[in-house]
Amino acid sequence: MFDLTDIIERITQAGTQEDAPAPDELTPYAARLPVPPVLRPASDDVLHETEIALRPAWIRLHPQLPPTLMWGYDGQVPGPTLEVRRGQRVRIAWTNRIPKDSEYPVTSVEVPLRAPGTPPASTEPGREGVEPNKDVAALPAWTVTHLHGAQTGGGNDGWADNAVGVGDAQLSEYPNDHRAVQWWYHDHAMNITRWNVQAGLYGTYLIRDDEEDALGLPSGHREIPLLLADRNLDTDEDGRLNGRLLHKTVIVQQQNPETGKPVSIPFTGPYTTVNGRIWPYAEVDDAWYRFRLVNASNARIYELVLVDEDDNPVPGIVHQIGSDGGLLPRPVPVDFDEALPTLTAAPAERFDLLVDFRGLAGKKLRLVNKGPGQAPGVPDPVNDVRYPAVMEFRVGASGEADPFELPEVLSGSFRRLTHDIEHGHRLVVLTPPATKGGGGHPEIWEMTEVTDPGDIRVPTDGIIQLKGADGTTKTYRRISRTFNDALGFTVAEGSYEQWSFLNLAPIVHPMHIHLADFQLLGRDAYDVSGFDPAVGGTRAPIAYDPATTIPLAPNELGHKDVFRVPGNQILRVMGRFDGAYGRFMYHCHLLEHEDMGMMRPFVVMPEEAMKFDHGGAHGGHDGHGAGHTG
Repeated sequence: MFDLTDIIERITQAGTQEDAPAPDELTPYAARLPVPPVLRPASDDVLHETEIALRPAWIRLHPQLPPTLMWGYDGQVPGPTLEVRRGQRVRIAWTNRIPKDSEYPVTSVEVPLRAPGTPPASTEPGREGVEPNKDVAALPAWTVTHLHGAQTGGGNDGWADNAVGVGDAQLSEYPNDHRAVQWWYHDHAMNITRWNVQAGLYGTYLIRDDEEDALGLPSGHREIPLLLADRNLDTDEDGRLNGRLLHKTVIVQQQNPETGKPVSIPFTGPYTTVNGRIWPYAEVDDAWYRFRLVNASNARIYELVLVDEDDNPVPGIVHQIGSDGGLLPRPVPVDFDEALPTLTAAPAERFDLLVDFRGLAGKKLRLVNKGPGQAPGVPDPVNDVRYPAVMEFRVGASGEADPFELPEVLSGSFRRLTHDIEHGHRLVVLTPPATKGGGGHPEIWEMTEVTDPGDIRVPTDGIIQLKGADGTTKTYRRISRTFNDALGFTVAEGSYEQWSFLNLAPIVHPMHIHLADFQLLGRDAYDVSGFDPAVGGTRAPIAYDPATTIPLAPNELGHKDVFRVPGNQILRVMGRFDGAYGRFMYHCHLLEHEDMGMMRPFVVMPEEAMKFDHGGAHGGHDGHGAGHTG
């Protein structure tokens, strides 16, 4: 445990409890934006080996707050930025140096659901008299690091069960044979990822290559990572913020009839941190800047708008040049207009942004989170945006002209994937929380097409019928629904696959598939009213809706590994599973959903070895495993 004298001394240095602010008294844009240090391997290393130690850290989230106990990579929140050249192999010992019996940094509570039309309890700090979850308080430092987006063997991927304890190291090797990209790393420990990540275990990872270099993009102090993460804080007996991290979720069902346990919704907090500080400011020159943005939140989906001091959107200066998997083919203007009214950022999505501050010396621009019911910059507590502030940019005069010009074409190596590429098919269904057998939580159902459905009676648990755009009705049978069900998908290394995600519930699920980069093929509207959660199957076919057209957003047309799947939709994505073998995972990146079971394994192996497979789990590769949905 930490020495009590040390804790008291640190709190005293930040001010007495009487000086601690009330929840509404934190001053926006009071802390300077910190920039994580950069770790680069030596340029002549064939294989670079290094240790990154996980350690406790006391972090000042805001100048008015006492230090907050967190866990960080190398004792920093966020962790250091790792930067490598394409093909430069790195071997990292992610070593757990958190002292044995250390206090767990996160207090967790579940509070009752409030009346409709009132702000949810999650928008407010404090426990509201609810006793903390003793099981969370008793958690040990049990951690495993996943390099999100990396093409690396399954043994290096950060398998959720392979977490390590105090004093042990997770050894992972990353070939980094990938186009220039922003990946990020974070904890992935089975069942407790939501709390470990909230404790501070996340950081960013950059790969450089010659194609990116040739663009002459802003670099050095004009390239800045922005890691967004929402947080909540506990309060003392006087209602003042004490700096303690609070995982506060809302109970939507007091007692699930199947499990007897309460059911809560994913965590969203009122305070936005950027690089570990609440509502910071950054001093920038009147020049071009490159921002590498990642949403490192548990579950919050941001609707970001850049506004002036009067909260008016600032068009024409933001351009997205890359997404999860690297550079876009061409820049996409983010003008906060009808094409892209906001920059929508779901958990784990990355955005490579260029911002043109030229001609804006002396101005203050603010990045805000827009609530659906209000104008940009206006609080919308009923819709979970109590504090819209994210960060402020203070533009100074550099006295020098910036010669950079926005390229018309970014990536000459980009190739669009099309449906005529030989590929297999998978159908994955995302269920409503109230579905029979689901324990009150949404699930991932892997489906296989029933080639002779004559003996199947509808409705039946685990049977879903789909009526596609061509009017043909197909019948699918569930083959798995929980993480520990039998392996369902085995993929031939080097093969292309189309995965179709059907969302039967109104919530947006950001789905992430490990190992591979994908491209979005299309979004199709479906009438899902034929699904009966009480039965666990369809009473009438889920039917394609020809009257509703859902275009892909222009910034969704690059390489992606996280895809937003709204309700009443089938999202079709295609990717190639190349460069590694082993057992991997795919899951919803709402961390509470992931921890509650919205995660499934898959295996990648040589196609030649699949001929000897005794499990029959590779049906999707030949087109019969999940059927073609569009």
